Amino acid sequence: MFKEKYTIIGVMSGTSLDGVDLAHIVFTVKNNKWEFEILESETIAYPNDWLNKLKIAVGFSKTQLEKLNQDYTQLLATIISDFVKKYDIKNLDAISSHGHTILHQPQNGFTLQIGNLPEIATLLNQTVICDFRVQDVQLGGQGAPLVPIGDRILFSEYDYCINLGGFSNVSFEQNNERIAFDISPLNTVLNFYANQLGLDYDDKGLISKTGNCNEELLKELNALDFYQKKHPKSLGFEFVKETILPLIESHTIPLEDKLHTFTEHVALQIALALPNKNGSLFITGGGAYNDFLIERIQYYLPEMKIIIPSPKILEFKEALIFALLGVLKLRGEINVLSSVTGAKTDHSSGKIYSPK
Repeated sequence: MFKEKYTIIGVMSGTSLDGVDLAHIVFTVKNNKWEFEILESETIAYPNDWLNKLKIAVGFSKTQLEKLNQDYTQLLATIISDFVKKYDIKNLDAISSHGHTILHQPQNGFTLQIGNLPEIATLLNQTVICDFRVQDVQLGGQGAPLVPIGDRILFSEYDYCINLGGFSNVSFEQNNERIAFDISPLNTVLNFYANQLGLDYDDKGLISKTGNCNEELLKELNALDFYQKKHPKSLGFEFVKETILPLIESHTIPLEDKLHTFTEHVALQIALALPNKNGSLFITGGGAYNDFLIERIQYYLPEMKIIIPSPKILEFKEALIFALLGVLKLRGEINVLSSVTGAKTDHSSGKIYSPK
């Protein structure tokens, strides 16, 4: 489907479980130059029962996962349909949806994003492009991160693009190749401890800031094998559950110290991940609101110019880029880079479903 203008809804649910991000976007492309406008956008929080289910789903049996996938596809269709009705959105080319990651084990040739069943197109009565990660894993890739091609196409003026979400990840150009990888867990861990205080998250990192850095824990976190691996590499919630949380919990220290130490760990790993320590660093994702984290990143990267964009781009960049991945799929163009994921080849990933 080649044309100069596309109207798409991008849909993203991240591992930090803050809800479903939806963004109504118009893309225009002329002479291979892409521009975008984010129109309506909204984050729909998960009901408590769904929040609890998604938190523990990593331990579900195959039968439980199949039921969860069916139910979540229904839920996601309702959320998207309500968004379309609320803003009276018409003349869509497609809905491009990431779904929600439950299992991510590329080393075992497996990744599962729920909400990507074919019936979602019929439930919405729209063309739906989704399930972007599976093909890459089948081609020997990590299935992640997928956002970097969007960084290259839409945000090429920045030296580094970092997303601070459930996990932190980075994307940049090196030797005419796009390089990208997950850096560390982030809000999956910080929110876990904020939840123990009855909070959804640590607002602006104010609680973390009151704690002290536990040098022994920091040293153990920084010594984990994942940080010694070369890219391509990616993380799933399994790493948080099986490695990070048990390590933190092995230290009997105040919760504020756990938050402070982990924030310090994230900031240091971000600095270590960048091959050059100067230039421009474009930061998006919920972690961009964590003032303490940003302060610590700047501490480790004193010569880096940190740019935090408008709230619309900051909060909905992943929905924006998954919308772009959908458009590229419709055009039959490359939307996943092997230099990023380690797949055998660049490819056009995702499934296109039409309503029955």
